[in-house]
Formats: sequence, C-alpha cells, structure tokens
Amino acid sequence: MTRRPAAGRAALAALALASAALLSACGPTSGGPSGGAGPDDAQQVQQMQQKVDAADSAAAQAESDAARPDTDTGTDTGGTGG
Repeated sequence: MTRRPAAGRAALAALALASAALLSACGPTSGGPSGGAGPDDAQQVQQMQQKVDAADSAAAQAESDAARPDTDTGTDTGGTGG
C-alpha cells in the first residue's frame, strides 16, 4: 500500500525537475542588441505556457492517483511461488 504514495512523490519530484529545466531554458532569445520582444519571443511564451499547463495537469493527476485507494486486484507475485 506504500507503493501509491511513493509513486505520487516520484511523479511530483519528476514534475519539479521538469519545471526547473523548463524555467532555466527560458533565457533571452537572440533578438539583436536591444533584445526586443518579437514574434519568436511571443511564440516561446506560448510554448512555455502550454508546457506549464501540461505540468499542472500532470501534477493534478498525480495527486489524484496518490489520493485514490489502492485497488490493485492483480495476481500476487510476492508469494511462495509454488
């Protein structure tokens, strides 16, 4: 029964790492010496927003899965095997 919370924690940890990687990749684009906001910047912002939305959705799903009681009805593989 400890498998679900551990899986939820692992999913949240993976989400945190992915979010950190996304945030560190959000550096300025080479838009010239002024670094002005151009079409590339707007497109990058839109892509990052989509990634953040996907990460939020994944986090919500992980929390939902972690809160759900363990109802695994598969065969028992930890028995005596005989």
